[in-house]
Amino acid sequence: MFRFRAAPLRHAAILAIGFIVVRVLYRILFHGVDGSGTVLVDLPVVRLPAPFAHVTMLGPITSGGLWNSVESALPIAAVIFTFGAVNACVDLSKLFARGARGGPLRGAARTLVIAWATVPALGDAVRQVALARKLRGSRGAAALLVPLLERTVERAVAIAAAMEVRGFGAQRSVDAGRATPIEFRDVVLAYGACADAADADPGAPVEGWTLAVEEFVVPAGSLVLVSGPTGSGKSTMLHALSGLHTHFDDGELHGFARVGGVDRRTVPPRETAGFIGVVLQNPRIGFASETVADEIGFAPTARGVVASIVAARVAEAAARVGVTALLGRDIRALSAGEATLVAIAAALVERPRILLVDEPLADLDREARLRIRTLLGSLAHEHGVCVVVAEHRVGELAAVADARFELGDGRVVRVATGAGLAPAGEEDASSDDRGPATTGAATGAARSGGEARLEARGIHVVLGGRVAVDEASLDLCAGEIVALAGPNGAGKSTLLLALALPKAAGGVRVNGIDVARLRRRARRAAVALVPEASDDLLCATSAEEECRRADREAGAPGGTTRARFLAFLGADGGTGEGSATAARLLASHPRDLSTGERRCLAIAIQLAADASVLLIDEPTRGLDARARSLVAAALRTAAGEGRAVAIATHDHAFASELAERTIEMRDGRLGAGALRTAVRS
Repeated sequence: MFRFRAAPLRHAAILAIGFIVVRVLYRILFHGVDGSGTVLVDLPVVRLPAPFAHVTMLGPITSGGLWNSVESALPIAAVIFTFGAVNACVDLSKLFARGARGGPLRGAARTLVIAWATVPALGDAVRQVALARKLRGSRGAAALLVPLLERTVERAVAIAAAMEVRGFGAQRSVDAGRATPIEFRDVVLAYGACADAADADPGAPVEGWTLAVEEFVVPAGSLVLVSGPTGSGKSTMLHALSGLHTHFDDGELHGFARVGGVDRRTVPPRETAGFIGVVLQNPRIGFASETVADEIGFAPTARGVVASIVAARVAEAAARVGVTALLGRDIRALSAGEATLVAIAAALVERPRILLVDEPLADLDREARLRIRTLLGSLAHEHGVCVVVAEHRVGELAAVADARFELGDGRVVRVATGAGLAPAGEEDASSDDRGPATTGAATGAARSGGEARLEARGIHVVLGGRVAVDEASLDLCAGEIVALAGPNGAGKSTLLLALALPKAAGGVRVNGIDVARLRRRARRAAVALVPEASDDLLCATSAEEECRRADREAGAPGGTTRARFLAFLGADGGTGEGSATAARLLASHPRDLSTGERRCLAIAIQLAADASVLLIDEPTRGLDARARSLVAAALRTAAGEGRAVAIATHDHAFASELAERTIEMRDGRLGAGALRTAVRS
């Protein structure tokens, strides 16, 4: 708990000095530095007109008045600095966690832990949202505040959920019985009015969202896959197993539902955390600690386990998952894939009998996917753990799975065993993740020596003292789709950002023009980037308003983005069914669109200025097969219009299907095939 960290002290000093400066400027503006001493600056006194005639602005600045302004700010500045000094020496999150174990202030301490864990992420959220705003070319507070508010709420909810399933603040701990680990029979999951209707008459049909689970029984020592399209209820199913659905998400569960012999309807997740490990979707936003080691050891530490035992458990879990090298890393410096591995280690630290994992492969490279597949299979078949995995990429886990349940049309159905687990054509984790330099998949102009849209030379980026991109050179040609592949942390995302927002003149040229010298609107017409967190680009209350806003920002004719968005989704907006679909899509709040539809909307927004180059980071992240097809069609359309398209992805099957060139990137360096001369040969 006691450990000196310079960063909180430095941040507090900056904030304290900033407060003093702002206080002095405020006093100067509102005639508050006219006092004794020498006159330093003799500014004219300005009186505002009625009804603000009593307000006086500016005026002479004297040495005595200036000191009085500084002196009036010192008490609050001292409090800020003192708080930073305490935070630098004492890990307040651990102090609050201790207070949450018991006593009259337990509830307040739990709130403080969640709030304290949310605050550091606000700075990251501001930077990421500001970056998305810059990429989109937006102006105005709404473009910044709306995504920031959504991120803040999402972060707080995710932290609270993660703490709940890790047993934080539990008054008692329930042990698992010897019964079948998971046994759901004739269960209905529902929300709101749907739940009330199901409770009144379980056999009657109800309107709205429900999920019927006739039989979902998982014995010890087995690994079961839960699959289905986006929005079918995979995460809800896992939340029902963990207890979050009824005790956190305000959902309802009806029927026979036992997990570890415990009635899931009556026992909250925090009381079963001792034998149920949970890895939530997008785990990075649910982290509550500052370092990887502290995050993995959070659950036993919060329960008051001796520090030496916690350290041994952390080392064991980290070694099992393969993240030992990350233990000293700042939790916010992790890539999405590294964060997933850390979350799995944190779930294993308590040695659970039941492990629930939501989309563990979404952000991982081939090596990490193979490691996780082997790990999950070993936990189930060698250590007797009951493992349930919700995953789009079923083929990757088919070799170690014992059964698969498919969700669709509001039902959960067991569809296959053995060889029938993997749907036809799905990629397996053991397939080569690198691919050849030229795949010949798309109809790119590079194969015939087409026009070079983008030419980048000697791109070098250093982040946090580490070289993220090392003298990278790349050519992208008109009509071509290029995939950047490589392990987590290879520098793919950093390279795309450096291409879209180059800091040094001469490094990136589009159609022969230096991008670094272009103004905002001209730059958007040259190169557009859709970041991995593409939802940060959205800030309006409907898809149609997003399209209108994009046209205004890009100076495009009205209806340009709207037409492109509907074309990507195959909704022509004419008559009949197409018109109804178009009306539904445009009237929807962006957050109510499916993941694939939102990704297509983000692409359309970024192409509003008719950019010559389109860059997309992880275009298939979190997408089911249908959504992947939508995005693939959108990218083909963009390339077919003569744009150069580059994607950074771990999805080898998607890259093989779509890209003409797949370029490997490792340790910040691009492999063969990056330059146009290599393509022509």
